[in-house]
Amino acid sequence: MVKTIIKIDGMSCQNCERHVNEAVEKNFTVKSVKADKDLKQAEIISEAKLDAAKLAAVITDTGYTPGAVTTETVKKKGFLGLFG
Repeated sequence: MVKTIIKIDGMSCQNCERHVNEAVEKNFTVKSVKADKDLKQAEIISEAKLDAAKLAAVITDTGYTPGAVTTETVKKKGFLGLFG
């Protein structure tokens, strides 16, 4: 699993967060996505690494300003997240 965090400027409400979430889900195969206007970022969990340039383009097309993209590998947790 890969966790991708992209910084995003311009989100000001829950609808902004929803627009980002929907755009990412529409353009990528992801396990989860959570945009956060207060943190000015979106956190995305996926099976494979996302194309950072395409991700930035999707955010731009949604009307927001993308920033730095960071990725890290995360371990998939077992049953109910209790067993590694």
